[in-house]
Amino acid sequence: MRFKSILVITCACSLVIALSSCSISARIKRADKRYNIGEYYQAAEMYKQVYRQLKGQDKSLRAHVAFQQGECYRILNNSRAANSYKSAIRYHYPDSIVYLHYAQVLQYQGKYSEAAKQYDIYLEAHPNDYVAMAGKYACGKADVWRKQPSRYKVAVAKEFNAKRSSNFSPMFIGEDIDALIFTSNRQEQKSTNRKKVRTSSVTGMPSFNLYSARKNAAGKWEDIELCEGLYKESENEEGENQKQTTTAELGAASLSADGRTMYFTYSKPINGQDLGAKIYMSQRASGEWGEAQEVKLFKDSSITVGHPSINMTGDTLYFVSDAPGGYGGKDIYMAISNGSEWDDIRNMGPQINTSDDELFPYIRQDGRLYFASKGHPGYGGLDLFYAVLQDTTWEVFNMGAPFNSNGDDFGITFAGATENGFFSSNRGQKKGFDLIYSFVLPQLEFIIEGNVTDNNGEHLADATLRLVGNDGTNVKTQIRRDGTYRLKLNKDTRYAMLVNARGYLNEKQIFTTEGLKDSYTYEHNFVLSPISKPVKMGNIFFKFGSWELSPDSEDGLNALIKLLNDNPNITIEMAAHTDMVGNNEANQELSLKRAKSVVDYLIKHGIEQERLTPVGYGEEKPVVVDEVLHKQYPYLPKDQVLDEAFITTLSADKQEVCNSLNRRTEFRVLKTTYNLY
Repeated sequence: MRFKSILVITCACSLVIALSSCSISARIKRADKRYNIGEYYQAAEMYKQVYRQLKGQDKSLRAHVAFQQGECYRILNNSRAANSYKSAIRYHYPDSIVYLHYAQVLQYQGKYSEAAKQYDIYLEAHPNDYVAMAGKYACGKADVWRKQPSRYKVAVAKEFNAKRSSNFSPMFIGEDIDALIFTSNRQEQKSTNRKKVRTSSVTGMPSFNLYSARKNAAGKWEDIELCEGLYKESENEEGENQKQTTTAELGAASLSADGRTMYFTYSKPINGQDLGAKIYMSQRASGEWGEAQEVKLFKDSSITVGHPSINMTGDTLYFVSDAPGGYGGKDIYMAISNGSEWDDIRNMGPQINTSDDELFPYIRQDGRLYFASKGHPGYGGLDLFYAVLQDTTWEVFNMGAPFNSNGDDFGITFAGATENGFFSSNRGQKKGFDLIYSFVLPQLEFIIEGNVTDNNGEHLADATLRLVGNDGTNVKTQIRRDGTYRLKLNKDTRYAMLVNARGYLNEKQIFTTEGLKDSYTYEHNFVLSPISKPVKMGNIFFKFGSWELSPDSEDGLNALIKLLNDNPNITIEMAAHTDMVGNNEANQELSLKRAKSVVDYLIKHGIEQERLTPVGYGEEKPVVVDEVLHKQYPYLPKDQVLDEAFITTLSADKQEVCNSLNRRTEFRVLKTTYNLY
């Protein structure tokens, strides 16, 4: 009896295990079916439930379910994809594609060093795979790229983004930059055609539709409205017996130049079957959009097409498709109209398309093609690129930061020929919601500003400034009353600026805006030297007791050379002075030799000898205290001569100050008519 009981229990357990195994296998098959028809959200939920029930020894099943779950999460931009791929690798998923997709989601999360390791593993088996090579290259460059953003400024366009929803693919309505259409799955303002909110089995979110917005008289975006009338649903599609029917999804629109024709993506799974996306076209009359009609591009109706972009002349349509014969994933195609239908359909080629997805094409007025790609080197996820046609070859450029991030960046539009517009991104969004961002390119601004003073620091309000540029600029202006000036400059221009004032020597400054990539403000203060007074050269130095110039004098000497070149019609007396210490004859000889040393330097650097007269005054011409010196040294009375009789009345430290003031090199203008006659 005991043996029989044990046998019955054993058989029952075996039956439960067998039934359980069959149940799990069947559930995996159902999840696989959902995945194969594109119901990624539903499939992911099913895989998650099955994975929890798999035992540790079921390694092959665990690997399969984990990988499939990772695929669903990757497509849905769910951060759990990385853990799923990691589990698939742990249980030895047999296809090396797991390493590529694991690398991509790590890159999407900004984990560049970890992603690079996974790319390396994949490249061992596929050394020539472009997507993997591009991904690894980008992982090594991303940090550098992010530190070198362009001048564009981006910000969240709050006026278009509803809470807990995705909003993307903004597009101006033709040439009207005050009207916009975009895609959103917001739940407010639902059409009367929709009796209740349905969620998509693909994304698990409410279905997407097209909305319009327009600027008011104050330039603010308002009146966000659902684009009504683009499609109609029959009663049987919305009937209670059709439990799996999903409401149609509309999005990614493009409009003709006159704004009267709209092309958009249309997708409607029927009873759980993903029939693929199509492109539809609608005409607007009296402000209303008419019921849309399908745009026939391929004879095979099973081929998915979407993301249309019509050119300005309306005869070329760019779109995305998974048509056979492509480069892998979704490719960008173009079709040319013959007047009644679209023909001459062609793949945009390997410069544009990769083995991964290229999506959301947008053709500008100037012929540039903008698109989003996962296959070209980028920051992670979808990056924005633009392509320029050079002869017969497209040259592709990553738009860089701040357009691109390690998230998905896509769906760009420009306001006419300006460098302002909108794009979409899910950067920083934990739940993966897409938001619409605005972008502007601030105008480059080049400025030169400063003040004009005499050598004592007094403002010269009567000074005149002349600015001459090699672009034809020739401006003459008066310095402001406070002695300051500020002028705007042009881009890529070389300038000469000359400042003069009555009774003072001219000063010239050369500068350029050539090659500047960012706005820049030059600051230059002009210090004008008087014609009628000696000018002290405060930064010319000699070695102690010698007439040998110190290396520290180079800046001062070069400034004197510039002054003489700026004023080619003057001659000067170059004078050196000593203090009262020592023999007068020796001091006079030393000062003359010092003056000659300065003159020799000037001649060596191109100044004519006839313009220079060296003089050594020794201690014969002590300093006379002016207002500036009196403010600096209050114990020195104004107009006081710093001669020996006065200096000896002072304390030792103050005597040294006076001696240092008397030890000086200065110049004085002798003539202002050199070589004029």
